[in-house]
Amino acid sequence: MNPIYLIDQITFQNYEDLSVNIKSDRIKVFVKKAQELDLKPFLGHAFYYDFIQYFNADGTLMDNTPQPYKDLLNGSEYLDRYGHVVLYEGLLPMLVYFTFARFVEADAIHYTATGPVIKHHDNAEALSAKDITKLVQQHRSVANAHANDVEKFLRDNRADFPLWNYDPKNKSSRQAGPRIRAIDKTAFNNPGETYPPNVLLTNEYSI
Repeated sequence: MNPIYLIDQITFQNYEDLSVNIKSDRIKVFVKKAQELDLKPFLGHAFYYDFIQYFNADGTLMDNTPQPYKDLLNGSEYLDRYGHVVLYEGLLPMLVYFTFARFVEADAIHYTATGPVIKHHDNAEALSAKDITKLVQQHRSVANAHANDVEKFLRDNRADFPLWNYDPKNKSSRQAGPRIRAIDKTAFNNPGETYPPNVLLTNEYSI
C-alpha cells in the first residue's frame, strides 16, 4: 500500500513560506515522519488507522468519510459543553508545524562520509546549532498549541470519536525541548525542608 500524505506544499502556504526550490518529495519525507511519530501517537493507533482509511491516494477525503472525521481534519464551528461557540481550525495546522519542526531540524544537517556537518550556503550565513534548536522548539510549541485545540475538539465531541482514548502521557511527550527524567535530590542540593534527602524523583518534568 502506497503511503498517504495528509498535507503537501500547498497546505504549507496557508501557514509558512517554503522556498520553491524545495522539492516536494523532500517535504513528503517529513510529512510521513510527523504523521507516524507525532500524529499517530496523539490519536492512538486504532483511531489513526481508522481515520486514515478515508483518504484517497492523493490525500483528499473520500466521499463516504463520516462528517466528524471531516470536521476533525478541516475544522468546524461548534458549541462546547458550556454552550460556548468554538471556532476549531482543524488538524492541519498541528500537522504542518510538527512537519516544519522536523524539516528545519534535519535540513540544517548534511551527512558526509566523515560524519554529519552543519550546512553552509554561499550567499547566506548558516544558523548556529543553538539557533536551530531554538527555532525547532518554537515550531513545536506552535504545533503543541494547535494540538491542545485538537484535543479540546475531541474531548468536546467524544461521542463522535469512540476510538479516541485520551492519554495524558501524550501531552508531556510532545513538549518542545529536553525533559528531565530523573533528579537526584541529595543533601547537597536540597537541605531537606521540602523533600527528605536522597529522594530520587522519576516523574517527567518539562524544562
